[in-house]
Amino acid sequence: MHPLLPSGQPDYSRTVPCKCVRQKQDDKRFTRLKKYSNLGSLVRFTFENLLPEGRTASTQAQERFSQAFKAAKEFAEKPEGWLVFSGPSGSGKTHLAAAIVNECIENGLPALYITTPDLLDKLRSGVNPDSETPYDEFFEQVKSAPLLALDDLGVQSGTNWAKEKLDQLLTSRFNATLPTIIVTSVSLDQLDDRLRTRLTDTRLCRVFALEEASTASIYAWSPEFELQKNMTFINYKRRTDLSMEQQDNMDAAYRLAFDFAKNPEGWLVFMGETGCGKTHLASAIVNHRYEMGKPALFVVVPDFLDHLRSAFNPESKISYDQLFESVKTAPLLVMDDFGEQSTNSWVKEKLYQLINYRYNSRLPTIITTRLTLDDIMNDVDSSISSRLVDRNISVIFAIIAPDFRNEVKRNLKSNPRRPKTRGR
Repeated sequence: MHPLLPSGQPDYSRTVPCKCVRQKQDDKRFTRLKKYSNLGSLVRFTFENLLPEGRTASTQAQERFSQAFKAAKEFAEKPEGWLVFSGPSGSGKTHLAAAIVNECIENGLPALYITTPDLLDKLRSGVNPDSETPYDEFFEQVKSAPLLALDDLGVQSGTNWAKEKLDQLLTSRFNATLPTIIVTSVSLDQLDDRLRTRLTDTRLCRVFALEEASTASIYAWSPEFELQKNMTFINYKRRTDLSMEQQDNMDAAYRLAFDFAKNPEGWLVFMGETGCGKTHLASAIVNHRYEMGKPALFVVVPDFLDHLRSAFNPESKISYDQLFESVKTAPLLVMDDFGEQSTNSWVKEKLYQLINYRYNSRLPTIITTRLTLDDIMNDVDSSISSRLVDRNISVIFAIIAPDFRNEVKRNLKSNPRRPKTRGR
């Protein structure tokens, strides 16, 4: 269309887009920015659905969160310097980071969100000649992003290569003073010296520590696990119904579990039929960690998925993201009864996200299952099975003992109780 001159006549020497065309151009730009952001499901995390004082009942924690909320709002309006949010899972730090990115997109500013494990995973895959995005191109994209939100710093594997890549990334952005948001669930004191030096430099960074972790929820069993609460290494009894081979196998499983409890590293996969003792050993590991004052989490896979579905309900006491995040990032996780869950695309997606995250982060994990190794290789999606059986991280142990209830049944048959008779 032609703009109007001051006289009100059309200026035929110029053309400008009409309102409809401008709207289409704005929609296309918004779509591109949204895709570039890599937020995925986090697009629903905005300032509008985030309480300015947070969800905690602690006055001190509310004050901390309010300060972080105010800083996040100011940063979203004018991204400058670095913001660092630290705190336990469920404290709202990821919501703050995602809200900033969403606000920037609404304002037409490009912003990129990525978790540290996903970043390192994509960098590793970028070395592959068949990768859609070459290593150098992707790394440069992240280093030079106009605004970068880097989530889950500190949960990645501590290999020299991972430390080098993160140091290169943050040093590049630090020297260029590019706006950056860092989210971490670990204390800054626990980070590598070079990373900590960058994040605590007051010339560029502002650090906001949200509420402290609740030890009550981390160091204790929930009510539905009363049985597992009493499964310890001390009351793990040797069985009298086993052959020598089976007893040796059980002794080896016990030693493996006990050693893991003292120093959890990598993954431990116990396979065996129902009643063979694998859940007792997994529970004993958790109880041992609790006695040491260390965090651990026990979930039954089918029940966890049911709870995850119900968390979508607006009346749920815990949000979907809080529940999934707490399990995904647990310092030590037991996934009991893997393979007993129903199978559909949603279940496969959630299990892959959970397992892939913990695999990339090298978070200690224990899995119990009735599946055999052949079942895992043939019946479980390769995206999951390849991680479960990776000998670089997993110790796979097949318990060959039968169901202990068979011994109980035999004892009842050989020593039946006579019914009591009442005298008249």
